[in-house]
Amino acid sequence: MKRILITLAAAVLCTLSALAQNDNADNIIGKYICGTGKDAYKVEITKQSDGYKCQIFWVADPLDENGKPSLDTKNPDKSLRSVPMDRVVLFKGLKYDAEKKHWSDTKIYDPNRGIKVKVTISFDDPKTLKVRGTVLGIGETVTWNRI
Repeated sequence: MKRILITLAAAVLCTLSALAQNDNADNIIGKYICGTGKDAYKVEITKQSDGYKCQIFWVADPLDENGKPSLDTKNPDKSLRSVPMDRVVLFKGLKYDAEKKHWSDTKIYDPNRGIKVKVTISFDDPKTLKVRGTVLGIGETVTWNRI
């Protein structure tokens, strides 16, 4: 019984900490690691005049099959197809919604699929972002861990 109460108390504290992270718009600023293994990448979220921006700054597997830097070849904007994968911008203009306590109001770019989808971001716990992309109500959620 004592162990159950301690576990429950810890869960409540983690939830409250995550909710507190969602209370301040600038808490999202920082560096995160995403994915695993050769698909891992690191991003940095910064504050801009029009909202928050997220850009990749490191990829685990930076070279293509020919030993050259991997490029954003699937980008629908042909002028961005020569951008190295470790410099791809995932979103710009992300806004904080104080009422809903999450970040949204922009689209996130998925360079693996070459598409942009609506995004909603919130903290799952103090060091973990829950990033949800949706198209026509169908979505996928991934987690990014603060580094």
